[in-house]
Amino acid sequence: MDALNDSLFVTQFLNGIGLGAVYASVALALVIIYRTTGLLNFAQGEMALFSTFVTWWLTERGVAIWPALLGSMVFSFFAGAAIERLIIRPVEKSKNQLNLVIVTLGLFLAINAVCQLLFIKPGQDQVLMPLMFPGGKLNLIVIDIPWAIVGRAAVLAVECAVLYLLLQKTKIGLALRAVASNPESSRLVGINPGTMLMLGWGIAAVLGAVAGTMAASRGLGGFDTSLMQQVLVYAFAAAALGGFDSPLGAVVGGLIVGVARTLTVQYIGWLEGIDLIVPLGLIFVVLLVRPNGLFGRNIVERV
Repeated sequence: MDALNDSLFVTQFLNGIGLGAVYASVALALVIIYRTTGLLNFAQGEMALFSTFVTWWLTERGVAIWPALLGSMVFSFFAGAAIERLIIRPVEKSKNQLNLVIVTLGLFLAINAVCQLLFIKPGQDQVLMPLMFPGGKLNLIVIDIPWAIVGRAAVLAVECAVLYLLLQKTKIGLALRAVASNPESSRLVGINPGTMLMLGWGIAAVLGAVAGTMAASRGLGGFDTSLMQQVLVYAFAAAALGGFDSPLGAVVGGLIVGVARTLTVQYIGWLEGIDLIVPLGLIFVVLLVRPNGLFGRNIVERV
């Protein structure tokens, strides 16, 4: 009995890692936009949803899923940059954060409606995304890990590595960090903050495309326009848990929330809605103890 319980725990823990990779990818997108603009982008999930439908649309026309995802990522980069330039920036001039929040909520509703209009045929409830990773399991000495979980974890690791190299080892990354730290000073040294903000939104949209495709390609049936709504809730939980100004915190927070969700559903899933209560409870506790999140920076201001 103990061996069975141990096996069940490990299985759900690994499933949580797979889910956490999706949450962490969306949380990374939220953190990137927050660090560059100070804005919580409530439309991030629906932007990822549209990119996911683009991936699916390409696969329906005979493109293999990985080239389709690459095409969706390219589309998403330019679409994210265009959203920042054409929709966010004009409102940003008002200097009222509430206006920006309302705009992102409007984007949330608008993009969802456009997805329903463009990609879901009348009478059709869901569409089916091809699998990103092969079936079966990776046989290790003491445990078998599904290839899908290995693949999602590997994708997250690649995302982290690319972001690290971009932000820490390139001039573009230096400019992005400068704008995030002090837009006025960065402008004085020749950096165009507007261009960097567009770039930040484009990168966030690319991360959303990857996360959405991973969420849709789980082999659990089709997906519809509600795909990313719950994912966005968990991603916000992950970003708040790790710290909205910390990419590392977004990754760690995403994995924690993913594992917490699967273990909660397994062991106390008989309580209706408990899978949402636990991550939100984690946020509440962490923010009471450490308001900036586990990896967030403490900002000291002179009086």
